[in-house]
Amino acid sequence: MLTIIKNMGRLCPTDTNGYILNDTSINKIQPEFFEVIKIVIEKYQKNLGADLHSIYIRGSVPRGLGIKGVSDLDTIAITNKNTIELDLKWVDKTERDLNEKFKCINGVEFSFFHIEEILETTTFSIIPFMIKTHSVCVLGEDLKVYLPNYRADRALGNHHLVNLKNQVEQAKKDLDGNMDMEDILDCCSWIMKIIVRAGLALVIEEENRYTRDLYPAYKIFSRYYPDKESMMKQALTCAINPVGNANEIIDILDKAGNWLISETEKWLEVYNPKKISNLEI
Repeated sequence: MLTIIKNMGRLCPTDTNGYILNDTSINKIQPEFFEVIKIVIEKYQKNLGADLHSIYIRGSVPRGLGIKGVSDLDTIAITNKNTIELDLKWVDKTERDLNEKFKCINGVEFSFFHIEEILETTTFSIIPFMIKTHSVCVLGEDLKVYLPNYRADRALGNHHLVNLKNQVEQAKKDLDGNMDMEDILDCCSWIMKIIVRAGLALVIEEENRYTRDLYPAYKIFSRYYPDKESMMKQALTCAINPVGNANEIIDILDKAGNWLISETEKWLEVYNPKKISNLEI
């Protein structure tokens, strides 16, 4: 099914100090997602038992922006035990079974993070950021109160840029000679989302605004780089309607990806010349 690109999504709300506000709520979740969320919670509880601390739903669904049959259901489990000590052999089959059963979602993602790594927040880390700003707690103690406030600044922008070169190169490697259609489509969507969000990160210090929604990110980037608008629109299109031709994706990455890497290097030279993975908040 072809998904039409629409002017959807919004910028993150902020308070008077510029801190990003969390606009998720259980009350915003559309009814069609209730059953699959209920089963996801049960699966976490059954398989983790006392090792489970809390569960979060993140992304478009808890913001009331979920699109039936298009949106992923991204979930986060916070664990009391180090994740390397957990038996997670059940996860892949559970995800496959839920994806097959529930057509209201494009895919279910289970993820696991030890509580100690979540509460270590002297430097920027994406999962604490996502919990604080883009997630709703659906079970257990909500850790948001223990997490710092975040602004749309260089620490956040750096997360999207510091590993961009490696991510583009990894995508090209994964696509080269790949004949697995599902794998190609997944890779295309993944890397193109990275490119669109990196485009916004390039101008985050000027904008002091942030969104994980692709369309508004593309629009902001295009204001600063009008001559690259068509390039970023192509990336946006491929993120929403992934391409099944590996060579076509590689060709896009050779052009858009390489240009973006070049601009990223300039950004890093100004804001993070040592290329530190996680900047101080």
